[in-house]
Amino acid sequence: MRTATLGPAERGAALARMAERELDILVVGGGVVGAGTALDAATRGLVTGIVEARDWAAGTSSRSSKLIHGGLRYLEMLDFALVREALKERGLLLQRLAPHLVKPVPFLYPLQHRGWERLYAGSGVALYDAMSLSSGHGRGLPVHRHLTRKKALRVAPCLRKDALVGALQYYDAQMDDARYVTTLVRTAAAYGADAANRARVVGFLREGERVVGARVRDLEQGGEFEIRARQIVNATGVWTDDTQQLIAERGQFHVRASKGIHLVVPKDRIHSTTGLILRTEKSVLFVIPWGRHWIIGTTDTDWDLDKAHPAASSADIDYLLEHVNSVLAVPLTRADVQGVYAGLRPLLAGESDATSKLSREHTVAHPVPGLVVVAGGKYTTYRVMAKDAVDEAVHGLSQRVADCVTEDVPLVGAEGYRALWNGRAQLAVRTGLHVARIEHLLNRYGSLVDEVLALVVDDPSLGQPLGGAEDYLRAEVVYAASHEGARHLDDVLTRRTRISIETFDRGARCAREAAGLMAPVLGWDAAQVVKEVEHYEKRVEAERESQLQPDDLTADAARLGAPEIQPI
Repeated sequence: MRTATLGPAERGAALARMAERELDILVVGGGVVGAGTALDAATRGLVTGIVEARDWAAGTSSRSSKLIHGGLRYLEMLDFALVREALKERGLLLQRLAPHLVKPVPFLYPLQHRGWERLYAGSGVALYDAMSLSSGHGRGLPVHRHLTRKKALRVAPCLRKDALVGALQYYDAQMDDARYVTTLVRTAAAYGADAANRARVVGFLREGERVVGARVRDLEQGGEFEIRARQIVNATGVWTDDTQQLIAERGQFHVRASKGIHLVVPKDRIHSTTGLILRTEKSVLFVIPWGRHWIIGTTDTDWDLDKAHPAASSADIDYLLEHVNSVLAVPLTRADVQGVYAGLRPLLAGESDATSKLSREHTVAHPVPGLVVVAGGKYTTYRVMAKDAVDEAVHGLSQRVADCVTEDVPLVGAEGYRALWNGRAQLAVRTGLHVARIEHLLNRYGSLVDEVLALVVDDPSLGQPLGGAEDYLRAEVVYAASHEGARHLDDVLTRRTRISIETFDRGARCAREAAGLMAPVLGWDAAQVVKEVEHYEKRVEAERESQLQPDDLTADAARLGAPEIQPI
């Protein structure tokens, strides 16, 4: 299979092809569900296109807890079907579809009551493991284990001794959500899908009652054009209602936005060899290993303000710190927080008794001929959502279409990854890079690592770390622009890398160097480089200001102080 490149030339060619011919399927929305839908359609042999108004994964799909999990807490709600489905998907991703991107992660659940709680929680975790194994895709993850307080404190010395009487340890999985989506889009493109970000749908084309295409505005080069398609899939997440309003059709449900925020702190602030899962009065709180950092989250509050840039308020940050500090021997302070990010969950809110129960379930609807809507769900089950959306769209095509095959389609970079991992020491010797650097690259690019290393061969200076963000090579910035569809500095520092949340300066120190590396790839002149850096610095400043505000209204107003680099 050829490796698809999402560079500037390929983007332009994809837009031109979509405007020139009728597609079978046009997917609107470049989050994980939209990207998965494009891959599903393309691998069924359908002529497929996907457009995204901003960057790939710019919304919810880059701001999650970075977990691929079955949803242990849904067992308590007796939602066995959802958990079973998610555990099967977790196993597929770990073993077959994306072993380079999805990794096992251990969690410790502190027990606070003797006797009954160990029996109750232990039964739930045992059922979780059993359902995983029964799915046929549960091998590869260790089963849960019961720990005494002494053993629990040995694996998590950060915990206060009076915060637990014992513990359970179990395993789930994690990934870099934004990187995963970009890889999905590249895989869809490798199977023939045309993909373009910064291409916004501003209207739908209709013939009578039927939707027959979309009017798209190119936010990079300017101009509008029409893309005709036999079926359109609206996969715009929290923007679902806004997209539906373009045809004055909403359907039997609408999507409610729930805000969740996360804190990122350095690894040395929490002394533990395992992640933590803690009960709160509303839900659960995770402390998740993240390279040389920890991610702490999340909150769950209604949000009806700006969807593009949900803001974390001071109250949100205090809530997380208060809850995590309730179990930590050495409390965290505001000074320990390196990064903060906020995202919106798309929750289904029904307008009838039949749909009012919907929450993390997903649904697919066909409100008018030619238009399919998919909404709700959770990141882990994106592939099932994509399959259901394409199955629904196929009903509107007057041809026989193959069944879904994505259960057997590894993402680009997966093939050969394990062999390269086994030979990482030799790869380090050949390239002159430290083996830890090779491991970092393999877990971001898999077998596509050769493409990144080829840049270093051509220009050895790209093998140096990026100043101010030494976890990343300069080559990774160039590769993001040349191969991964990054169009602006914000795309690279926020989504292709995680510099914006992994450094105390939020990436401000490396912004100028990164923009300079992107410039020749994207054809920027000196004025555009200055514009990109200034925009990014204003974004960081606005985010910092929003995080000092007492509530959502004032935080939202502060965050909106930084405009989009390209008006949406």
